Amino acid sequence: MLWSDPEDEPPEELREAQEMLRRAGLVVALAMFVAMVLLGLL
Repeated sequence: MLWSDPEDEPPEELREAQEMLRRAGLVVALAMFVAMVLLGLL
């Protein structure tokens, strides 16, 4: 095998990217929810 890295935990960049994706997904979901509520009220 060429890779001697342990497979348990992903590298730092991958973890940061996953956190950013999760945060962005939450923001998008909240924005869509607010937009739906506003459209429903108008």
